Amino acid sequence: MSQTLSVCHLGEAPYREGLALQAAALEARAGGRAPDRLLYPDHPPVLTVGRSPSEGSVIASPEALRQAGIEVFEVARGGDVTWHGPGQLVGYLILDLDQRGRDLHRFLREIEQGLIDTLGAWGIEAGREPGRTGVWSRGEKIASIGIAVRRWVSYHGFALNVAPDLRFFDLIHPCGLRGIQMTSVAKRLGDRAPSMDEARAAVASQMARALGFTGWVREDAATLRRSLMEEPGVPRGTHAA
Repeated sequence: MSQTLSVCHLGEAPYREGLALQAAALEARAGGRAPDRLLYPDHPPVLTVGRSPSEGSVIASPEALRQAGIEVFEVARGGDVTWHGPGQLVGYLILDLDQRGRDLHRFLREIEQGLIDTLGAWGIEAGREPGRTGVWSRGEKIASIGIAVRRWVSYHGFALNVAPDLRFFDLIHPCGLRGIQMTSVAKRLGDRAPSMDEARAAVASQMARALGFTGWVREDAATLRRSLMEEPGVPRGTHAA
């Protein structure tokens, strides 16, 4: 297993490009050509629907979504529908699970723990809800988790609400759950909330620790993009994987 977690802030990344980069990173990891990675994309507003959607999870009409410029993607991760967009810290975890005992349940709990520890360091009480994947704070959901696995390499990952416009969640039943409220770090901390750059670094540190790495290192986004787009058999440009 890699001793350190490679972490890259990709910057602005349309969701189709995010899918293509994940596919390339997965192939590189499965082929032993790359380390375990945490990728941070900055997505424009988008809805993603996982493998287990429930009827009526998207409240907004297709026309309302089109007018708002919000695309909808069906993706391979577990779970139902969620929103990604500005102010939300999205993390793709590209890890070799074959070297981690192929234990998906433990992997999910480790991701949750990394987020719980980050929030705790900021003074936010957070934890788990029995039977529900993700991280909760005082009965409100603050982070969602949905992963997929191919060739025993993980992809997709987590979404932590740092300072998004929470009204976007009114478009959906988040994760297919009726009657829940979403919250954010900014809602809990106000002016004391960390910046997105500070949040990326804090989550990288706590996530690396929770996943058993000795630490983490930064990876340059331009260099990473060039290397991933050279992967054989991987969609080029911004084509979906």
